[in-house]
Amino acid sequence: MGKPSHKVLVVDDEEPILELLKYNLEKEGYEVRVAIDGSSAVESARKFHPDLVLLDIMMPKMDGVEACRQLRAMPEMQNAFIVFLTARSEEYSEVAAFDVGADDYITKPIKPRALISRISALFRRDSKKKSTQTQIKIGNLIIDRTSYTVKVDSREVSLPKKEFELLYFLAQHPNKVFSRDDLLQNIWGSDVYVLARTVDVHIRKVREKIGDDYISTVKGVGYKFNEV
Repeated sequence: MGKPSHKVLVVDDEEPILELLKYNLEKEGYEVRVAIDGSSAVESARKFHPDLVLLDIMMPKMDGVEACRQLRAMPEMQNAFIVFLTARSEEYSEVAAFDVGADDYITKPIKPRALISRISALFRRDSKKKSTQTQIKIGNLIIDRTSYTVKVDSREVSLPKKEFELLYFLAQHPNKVFSRDDLLQNIWGSDVYVLARTVDVHIRKVREKIGDDYISTVKGVGYKFNEV
């Protein structure tokens, strides 16, 4: 088998699940590391620099939500995918996961082939987006897809992957109104189940970082990017 194209960190406190996922991912050509709790995951990510993290929620020492928050705070993890894989199916757990920067939320029991398909879809979509890298300048805002950076009045602001993609997508279509469903489809994709509220959370966070002038809420419809 050739060199693995992506590195995956699997985090779960159940040994059988770690072994199952590691076996199936390595069979597909991924380079895999495992961690048994959130704290170990953060330490491992600093050295391993994974392209994707599969993360359980309920774990000792540090739960998955806090681990995700700390991972997203690391510069080298800003553009990595983080997928929650958990037995918790409550809506508040899912909202919390996306609120701290998750890209997907999958409930157990695990179906290895379906999971591999979801992971492959994430990487395919990411590859397509990178093939159309460009820079958008509107007003005092510069959005650079090549470096995944955003500057406001020459000041660089940090946006996690999904916040960046949401801003970039809206900025590509100034003055066009998109519904929440439109944004879910274009940013998260049809193969990922995400609550509509997740869009509102991400819009709020983007506004906090770049200001309220650029993105408007169209009541009862959705959001649009303003040419200021």
